[in-house]
Amino acid sequence: MSVGNAQSCPSEHIDCQAIRKVLVVDDSRLQRHILAALLQRWGYIVTEAASGEKALQLCQDIQPDLVLSDWMMPGMTGLEFCRAFRAMPRDSYGYFILLTSKSEKDEIAHGLDTGADDFVTKPVNATELRARIAAGDRILRMERELTEKNRLVKSTLDELQALYDSLDSDLIEAKKLQQSLVSDRYRDFGPAEVSLMLRSSGHVGGDLVGMFPVNATRIGLYGIDVSGHGVSSALMTARLAGYLSATAPEQNLALRRLPGGGYGCYPPAETLAMLNQLILGEMETEHYFTMLLADVDLSSGQVTMAQAGHPYPALQRANGQVEMVGVGGLPVGLVDGATYDQTVVTMHPGDRLIIHSDGVVECADAQGVLLDDMGLAQILSELRQTHGMACLESLVWKLADFAGTEDFSDDVSAVLLEFKPSPIAV
Repeated sequence: MSVGNAQSCPSEHIDCQAIRKVLVVDDSRLQRHILAALLQRWGYIVTEAASGEKALQLCQDIQPDLVLSDWMMPGMTGLEFCRAFRAMPRDSYGYFILLTSKSEKDEIAHGLDTGADDFVTKPVNATELRARIAAGDRILRMERELTEKNRLVKSTLDELQALYDSLDSDLIEAKKLQQSLVSDRYRDFGPAEVSLMLRSSGHVGGDLVGMFPVNATRIGLYGIDVSGHGVSSALMTARLAGYLSATAPEQNLALRRLPGGGYGCYPPAETLAMLNQLILGEMETEHYFTMLLADVDLSSGQVTMAQAGHPYPALQRANGQVEMVGVGGLPVGLVDGATYDQTVVTMHPGDRLIIHSDGVVECADAQGVLLDDMGLAQILSELRQTHGMACLESLVWKLADFAGTEDFSDDVSAVLLEFKPSPIAV
C-alpha cells in the first residue's frame, strides 16, 4: 500500500503516486533497517546508504524521489549531503527530509536554507513520518503536474511558432506577389510622367494603385483602398487588378473597343458603377472599397475623375499652389445601383496631381492629430522641387517624421501625375 494520498488512488491509477523510490541515509545500521522496514511495508522501493558519500553515488544511479537522511553523521553530515544533493542535475525535483534530534529554531532554519524540505525528530514516530511523506508526495505530484503542463505549453508554443513561421513565410511571398501587381512604378508618357507608390502597413494590405494606357494620347490612373487589412483585403486587390489590367486591354473594364480598331475609355463614373454592380452581384464578399479613377488626356491636359469615397486628390499648380479637387461619392460595393459624379480639371505644364489613400491624410502624430488635407498641402509645398519617385519617397519620410514612426497604422499609397514644364526659350 502507498502512503498518504496515494491510498485514495484506485489501483488502476497507481501512477498518481509521485514518491516511489526512497533513499535512507544513516550511519546506524539499526536505524536504517527500522526505517527501511516501515517504508517497504508501505509499498516503497528502498535503498540504504551508510554515509553521505555513498548516498551521493547512489543518487547518480537511482535518482530517488525521497531522501531520508540523518543530520549527524561522521564524514559528510546530513546538511553537507543535502547541499550536494541539491547541486546534482536531475530530471525532476527530489524531496529531502532530515532526521534529527535538534529542535532549536535556528538549527531548523539553517537546515531549510541548506535545501531540506522537512524535518522528522528522532526517535522517529511512524505516524508522523507517514504524514510527512504524504505531504511530500502531494508537493511532488503538483510539481510534476506543473512540469507536464509546462511541457505541453512549450510543445504547443513550439507548434504555434512553427505555424507562425510558415504563415510568415507565406505572407512574405504574398507581399512580393502583391507588390508585383504594381510592377511598373514609373513611366514617361512624353508630355507627362506617372509614378506609383504602395506601402502596406503589414505583410499585405488593401491598397492598390495602377496605370494603364488607353491609346497614344490617353492613359488611365487609379487608386483603390479595400476595407480591412490582411490577406482577404489583399486577395480583393488582386481581383481588382485583373479588372483594370494594363497588359490585357480586352479584360479591362474601363476600356471599350472602338469600331475602327483600338480602344477608348468609358467615362470613369460609368466604370465605377459597373464595378459596383459587379461586386454586389457576382462576388460573395463582405469587403467594399474606395476608389478614384482618372482618364487623362495627355494632349490637352484634361483629367476626368470619378471619386468613390476616396480622399480628395491634391492638385498642385506650377506656381506651388495646392487645391483639393473632387466631389466625393459612395464607396464601391455598399449600395446597389449607386451612381457617381465626375470632376474635370485641366492641367498645364508644371502642374501635378497626387491620388492618395486615406493612409496619407489620416496619418496621426503622437497626440493623435491627423495630417489632414492641409498637412498634405504643406508637404507638397515643401517638396515642390522634388519630382517622380523621389517625391513619393520623400512623402513617406515626411509622414514617418510626422507620426514619429515608420510603422504606419494603415496602408499608404499614391499615384503622382506630373506634366512636364514648358521648355525655356533660348
